[in-house]
Amino acid sequence: MQYWLMKSEPEEFSIDDLAKAPRKTAAWSGVRNYQARNFMREKMRVGDGIFFYHSSCAEPGIAGIARVASPSYPDASQFDRASPYFDANAERESPRWFNVDVQFVKKTRLVSLAELRKHREISSMRALRPGNRLSITPVEASEWKFVTHRLMK
Repeated sequence: MQYWLMKSEPEEFSIDDLAKAPRKTAAWSGVRNYQARNFMREKMRVGDGIFFYHSSCAEPGIAGIARVASPSYPDASQFDRASPYFDANAERESPRWFNVDVQFVKKTRLVSLAELRKHREISSMRALRPGNRLSITPVEASEWKFVTHRLMK
């Protein structure tokens, strides 16, 4: 099993929105960064754990836990001319962008970015590195354990 941190702006899609979705599951679509896409397409597996992170808001941080609920598949928004994620260069025969479905596990207290940065045990966490702007980053098993067992209690 692997672990991930996936960022979403809560005004666009929050942990509460995921909890209200049919089957508490939704496509994690609209990713337009090749490295983040590759994580979904090549590395994520059904059952992997996800820290659901609220970004670009008053208090960014981990707002809940989800899990990967499907293998990757082509992101339909790349073909939808009405979508803000439309990609004129994407072809159905060889899609450029992929997504996975994510499923709500639980909402947690907000573990803020400031709080995360206080702990040397997780100081090497990729999402905490200066300049990191990726919407999806891997999380080490030790980091997952520290956050879930020490910070989310």
